[in-house]
Amino acid sequence: MTILVIAEHDNASLKGATLNTVMAATQCGGDVHVLVAGHNAGAAAAAAAQVAGVAKVLHADAAHLADGLAENVAAQVLAIAASYSHILFPSTASGKNVAPRVAAKLDVAQISDITKVVSADTFERPIYAGNAVATVQSADAVKVITVRTTGFDAAGQGGAAAVETVAAVAAHGKASFVGREVTKSDRPELTAAKIIVSGGRALGSSEKFNEVLTPLADKLGAALGASRAAVDAGYAPNDWQVGQTGKIVAPSLYVACGISGAIQHLAGMKDSKVIVAINKDPEAPIFSVADYGLEADLFTAVPELISQL
Repeated sequence: MTILVIAEHDNASLKGATLNTVMAATQCGGDVHVLVAGHNAGAAAAAAAQVAGVAKVLHADAAHLADGLAENVAAQVLAIAASYSHILFPSTASGKNVAPRVAAKLDVAQISDITKVVSADTFERPIYAGNAVATVQSADAVKVITVRTTGFDAAGQGGAAAVETVAAVAAHGKASFVGREVTKSDRPELTAAKIIVSGGRALGSSEKFNEVLTPLADKLGAALGASRAAVDAGYAPNDWQVGQTGKIVAPSLYVACGISGAIQHLAGMKDSKVIVAINKDPEAPIFSVADYGLEADLFTAVPELISQL
């Protein structure tokens, strides 16, 4: 039994989600291979070879693989899929774009967003916004899986896998990469941040959002997040949204300011190691998952907290 992990990378280095996916793969049993499909991505392939638990790295290099276009990456995966019993993707925007294409072409059911490997054919995954956990057993010859990265620790370093070059498939032809608009920030990436400060609709405006939360995030070296209500109201950009329809995070510390804790938001952050909630509503659902709760007006409490840091 051999497991294939599809690496997420920027052609120079691996994304953190790849390490969590490798950890899930090692728990399936068998050898773990990593596919690095890109252009001039030798550094990323070398980094994958050093990940603990990886037996082999497959490096496919072509100009049309440079930008991770889903059609091209899926074709590359399908070209080597016959050799594997499991194909694992991180449950990220990229992974969720490629995995269904692979599963459909292989005519198998995709197992989405697993949080635990019970055995080689049995997995756990959250359903109903995380309120229930389903145990799924698959009889498919090839198991196509996306991995919720917050459910697994990151694989460590210390590996010494061989890097093998594989032939790149031809470009898809019907789809081409046009451009990418990237939000640049000096703050940590939300899904990789160790500390996150999030705000809700109670902040009232984007100006207050920045005025109140930015100093706290600066003090803590944290990423900024937001509830869907705050994003919909225009107080924060879309890429800050935490929750079922946003980003799933599990930092060491999550500070929720003025967030009531709708079920969709809780689904995206309740696996955080320590949750601190500041809300003046004693009945706010966020307090049910918080390790520390402060019933107070955030406009008073947050500046006081900042002054103590």
